[in-house]
Amino acid sequence: MVVVLVLVAVVVLAAFAGLHYYAYRRLVRASTAGPGWPRRLGAAVFVAGPVLMFAALAAERAGAPFPLQRALAWPGFLWMAFALYLLLALLVGEAVRPLLRRVLDRRAGGSEPAPEAPEPEPEAASEPAPVAAPTRRLVLARTVGAASAVAAAGIVGNGAYGVLRGPKVKRVTVPLAKLPRAAHGFRIAVVSDVHLGPVLGRGFAERVVDIVNGTQPDLIAVVGDLVDGSVEDLAPAVAPLARLRSRHGTYFVTGNHEYFSGADPWVAHVREIGMRPLANARVEMGAFDLAGVNDISGENYGEGPDYAKALGDRDTSRAAVLLAHQPVMIHEAVKHGVDLQLSGHTHGGQLWPGNFVADAANPTLAGLDTYGDTQLYVSRGAGAWGPPVRVGAPSDITVVELASRQA
Repeated sequence: MVVVLVLVAVVVLAAFAGLHYYAYRRLVRASTAGPGWPRRLGAAVFVAGPVLMFAALAAERAGAPFPLQRALAWPGFLWMAFALYLLLALLVGEAVRPLLRRVLDRRAGGSEPAPEAPEPEPEAASEPAPVAAPTRRLVLARTVGAASAVAAAGIVGNGAYGVLRGPKVKRVTVPLAKLPRAAHGFRIAVVSDVHLGPVLGRGFAERVVDIVNGTQPDLIAVVGDLVDGSVEDLAPAVAPLARLRSRHGTYFVTGNHEYFSGADPWVAHVREIGMRPLANARVEMGAFDLAGVNDISGENYGEGPDYAKALGDRDTSRAAVLLAHQPVMIHEAVKHGVDLQLSGHTHGGQLWPGNFVADAANPTLAGLDTYGDTQLYVSRGAGAWGPPVRVGAPSDITVVELASRQA
């Protein structure tokens, strides 16, 4: 097993290095007339970018000093997104390159020949020779390279602005057959995947709180991946969440990233700031049962989901809403007669074309779906992991309004 993992890692790193070398050749080497400071600068950027990216990932996973994590995170993770869209733009450039070449050839072929230059005067012979005009190949390389770089920077810049601006409110109505008429219109604000950490900090948390409180929900459900880091480092960033307000309080379940960061300390800390953790537990909300289970990543720590503990011995004539971080947990929810599962985890793919990978790995990528008698709603999440960038998968905080069919 170890040998297989090593081989996979070698293949991935080789592919990563090869793609970066291709981008360097197209963007830097082909666009410079020869050795000189522009080419050296381009080479330095294509070395520093990947180094910073891997350093940012390693620092976060290893729990490096938080100031170091923050210093590495912004340039390292932004390079991750920029390199992706630069590569895609260059591949598009390969498709349009023949057309541009024909345009340049036609212009060159259709122009009148320049008049023959007169013989230089003897005194002019000592003057420096004029600088040669760029060849058509060089013009073509610079055009495609510049367009690719501008396109990648524009996509990443717009995607980062979308994240930092804060999530938009999405509203979804979900009818539940067992919901009594008295609970018709009950509103649950679903908050997932905030990912407070080295990149998104206290200011972002305050923005999320203001947006959630502005929806005036009956209940707030934080369905995992709240943080990327330790309580010691991120307690100040998380502090604004104590201002979350709703009629029935804020409930919390763990996501996979809580286990990377130390789930037990975080469960204790969110309780201190006013949230109620549902660690394989259930509460009666009056009109329906609200249950929560630990994320499946907790199985590696002896704290996995326990559906029987959370949902067993309940009155099955009552509607049940389950908070579970990953959509793949829907299959157990169906077995236990859950009416609605609220999840996150997928980020909606976050960075196109990552949505195709996320869609293949999850039963539902985003939105409302039905499995048997159980409905599943998956939020795209409020924040972002890794690059603070979203492309084709805007962030959201969803207000799920429960509807009674008796109303």
